[in-house]
Amino acid sequence: MLIGEYRHSLDEKGRLTMPSRYRELLGKSFILTKGLDGCLFVYPIQEWQSLLNDIQALPLTNPSARAFVRIFLAGACEPELDKQGRFVIPPSLREYASLERELVICGVGSRLEIWSAERWDKYVESASPSFSEIASELVNLGI
Repeated sequence: MLIGEYRHSLDEKGRLTMPSRYRELLGKSFILTKGLDGCLFVYPIQEWQSLLNDIQALPLTNPSARAFVRIFLAGACEPELDKQGRFVIPPSLREYASLERELVICGVGSRLEIWSAERWDKYVESASPSFSEIASELVNLGI
C-alpha cells in the first residue's frame, strides 16, 4: 500500500528522486500521468493495467468519457529510474502540475500523487477544516 508524505526537490534537469519506500513498492516500472486537482498520478504497472481495463470499457459515444481518456492517456509516460532512484518528469507534466522546485509526493493507497509543495499546502489547509464533514459523508458511500 502506498501511504505517507515526502518532500523532495526537483533538480535543474527536471528529475525527482523517488523515495526508497515507494521504489520498493513500485518496482522498476511505473506510469506517470496527469492527475486531478492539479497534481500528477503515479501508478504501479499492475494498478495501471486494472485502471486501463476500466477506462477502455467507458462508452466511446460519451463526449466526457472521450475527453477524459484522451487527456489522461495522452499525458501518460513510463519513466525510468536511474541508479540513484531519480526519474525525469516531462516538461508538459511539470507545467500541468505547476512543478518548479519543492514537491510533495504522497501515497494515497493504490497510487502516488506528486504536488507542488505550495499547491499541496494550500489544498491541505483548505480541506482540513472540512475533514470531519468529509469523513461523515463517506458513511453514505458505504465506508
